[in-house]
Amino acid sequence: MEISGASAVVTGGASGLGEATVRRLVGAGAKVVILDRDTVKGEALAKELGEAVAYSPTDVTVAGDVTAAIELAGSLGPLRIAVNCAGIGWASRVVARDGTPHDLDLYSTVISINLIGTFNVLRLSAAAMAAGDPTDTGERGVVINTASIAAFDGQIGQIAYASSKAGVVGLTLPAARDLAAVGVRVVTIAPGTFDTPMLAMLPETARQALAAGIPFPQRLGRPAEFAALAVHIAENAMLNGETIRLDGALRMPPR
Repeated sequence: MEISGASAVVTGGASGLGEATVRRLVGAGAKVVILDRDTVKGEALAKELGEAVAYSPTDVTVAGDVTAAIELAGSLGPLRIAVNCAGIGWASRVVARDGTPHDLDLYSTVISINLIGTFNVLRLSAAAMAAGDPTDTGERGVVINTASIAAFDGQIGQIAYASSKAGVVGLTLPAARDLAAVGVRVVTIAPGTFDTPMLAMLPETARQALAAGIPFPQRLGRPAEFAALAVHIAENAMLNGETIRLDGALRMPPR
């Protein structure tokens, strides 16, 4: 699919994997709308990247926020690409050492943002794509979701995060099959340990320990590498209904 001249929406687009994806899409000639709750970072990035980028304050669980952002993207060009990078994590065991059960509200919050928020953007962006004109090859668009290797190798204390990301993996194939008739593809990326703002808060010794566990390359993943894969997925029409691990052959241990 040709990226140049198309419009795109990127959730969590003000930082980390989302920011890198915004930059890469702009470099490929797309018009991009940043969907993020962080107004300061979102507006600053849009200002830096110029007229090719707009910012739309968005809570991915709120249909009205997502609809407004998609409509804004549609005013910039045909919406062809949606990338879901927004997400949160929470560390807690099913039952803590002191016998306390996992907080249900916290579990629901993680599921709401990571899984339901992803589906909300998927359904609304796919509907907008389906209403548009197809390309010469019959494509109308692609939705790229972000899962995690925790979906497969969830560690102790990752019950909420891992199950939310497993849900994203689980919706990938049926969504691709649902949307095949209208020429919209669905692909998920499952990153390993990447050098994002969340990991930047860890002590350097902890960061080095994480990197040492990756077979090759033995370092944290770079957001630009995630972005490069997202752009390749958009361009490669045969990638559909699949979850791609991007993890340097890492398989997470129990802890």
